[in-house]
Parts: sequence; C-alpha cells; structure tokens
Amino acid sequence: MAEQNHTSVAEFVLEGLSDQAEMKAALFVLLLLIYTVTLLGNVGIIVVIRGDPRLHTSMYFFLGSLSIVDICFSSVIAPRTLVNFLLERKTISFMGCMGQAFFYIVFVTTECFLLAVMAYDRYVAICNPLLYSSVMTRRLCMWLVVGSYLGGVLNSIIQMTFIIRLPFCSSNVINHFFCDVPPLLALSCASTYINEMILFSLAGIIELSTISTILVSYIFISFAILRIRSTEGRQKAFSTCVSHLTAVTMLYGTTIFMYLRPSSSYSLNTDKVVSVFYTVVIPMLNPLIYSLRNKEVKDALRRTAERITVRL
Repeated sequence: MAEQNHTSVAEFVLEGLSDQAEMKAALFVLLLLIYTVTLLGNVGIIVVIRGDPRLHTSMYFFLGSLSIVDICFSSVIAPRTLVNFLLERKTISFMGCMGQAFFYIVFVTTECFLLAVMAYDRYVAICNPLLYSSVMTRRLCMWLVVGSYLGGVLNSIIQMTFIIRLPFCSSNVINHFFCDVPPLLALSCASTYINEMILFSLAGIIELSTISTILVSYIFISFAILRIRSTEGRQKAFSTCVSHLTAVTMLYGTTIFMYLRPSSSYSLNTDKVVSVFYTVVIPMLNPLIYSLRNKEVKDALRRTAERITVRL
C-alpha cells in the first residue's frame, strides 16, 4: 500500500515565498538581481585567480573552489524559484524535486567541508610558514577539494536513499520555495523518525567535525598571531582570516538553526526566510567579503581591470 501511495505522487506543488502579486514582482526582481551578482562575483573571483600568477597559491585555489560551489549551490535553487514567480501553478516533478534536494545537500555539505579545509590552510600558513609550500602541495589541495565533494555526495546519497522511499499520500503541496528535507518529511504519511534521526545525526557529525577543525585551527592561529612582535605583521596575519571567519559565521549560524533543532520546533514560514539567506544571499556575499577585505584580491582585480582597459 505504501508503495502504491508513493508512486501515485507524480509531482509536487511549491507554495513559494509569497502569493501576493505585488510582493511576487518585488521578490522576483530582488532575487534576479542577487543571482546575477552571485554569478558575476563568483565568476570574477575565478577569472582573477586563474589569470593572476601571484594568486596561484593553495589559499586562492580553495577560494576559487568555494566560488565554484557557490555558483552551483545558488543555481540549484535560484533559477527554478525565479521561473516559479512567473507561473500560476508552481509544480515540480517527483524526480525533479528529488534531484533538487540531492544536489542541494551535495553543495551545502561540500561548502561546509571546504570552509574547514580553508581554516586548516590558514593554520599551516600562519603557524608553519616555512613548511607551507611543502605541506600544502598541489596534490594535497586537489585531494582535499575532491574529498569535500565526496563527503557532500555521500551525505546526500544516504539521506535521499531514505527520503525517496517515503510514501507521500496526504498532500503534494510543499510549504517552501524549493525541495528541502524538513518540508518533504512533513508531507509523508508514514513515520519519519528514522529520517529525522539520520538528518540530525549526519548534520551533527558534519557540523561538529568541521567546526572542531575550524576552532582548533583558529586557536593555534590566535596564539601564533600573539607571538608576532610587529603590529603590521599581526594585522596582515589577522586580515587573511577575517573574511574566512565571516563566511563561516554566516553559513554555520544558519545551517545549525535549520537542521540541528528538534522537529517539533520547525516553523516552515520562518525557515523560508532563513533558507533565502543561506541558499541565495550567502553565495552572493562570499565573493564580496573575500574581495573587499583582501588586499591581494583587490590588487589582482585592479591589475585585471587595467589589462582589460589596455586591450580595449
């Protein structure tokens, strides 16, 4: 019976962010602007890093990788949401919904791992500067990025294996603007206790392991910075960490709020607002944070702009 109910759901209906026509128009323009800035900012970071030999270090290799993840992350959510603003009936096929949830989990998990990797990179650079180039080799950097993606894929496969087997027989209307895990679980007419435990456990393991790596790295970094005698040296060392800490605070603050709560405390309307921030706004802010607060990136942007101006 569960299997019959499950297969009868051919599509889901996404309620979206608002049903009011004026609000939908304003949100469409705002989201389109944010998504455009996201693409331009992250592509710009990638182009500048690849085009400037001075930025061919592990730190900027990871920053470029983060920009790629941010482009993919926002592209899983934003285009479909923009299209839905223009449609009267905001439907998505069953497999389309499962696919969106799958890739969403992949990229949000990969971003968490990448931020932990970037913290370790800063630890090696500041605490062991003489060994930096020999420790953070190109090969190791590649494996750390690949490992981050594999962690995201593995997490997504485990969660989606259990979600796709749930029977959805009570309703097919998702009270959200994309296919996220909590609103999907809310639609199931079977017990979702196992799914909730898997979600909570995996989110807890990923958050705890990555946050621990970041905290331990920055504890050692703080001691190393305090041992630097010159004020200029301290400021330079600290400035390389501020952007990363800002990105970490934004992403982890919202994901912890979203997924490390009891299911009884979920408020889907509140979650929509939080989801907009970390699925659409954060990918836009990351390149701005890393470029505006990083002298080397700003100098590289200036040199790139000068080269383009000369060619024109």
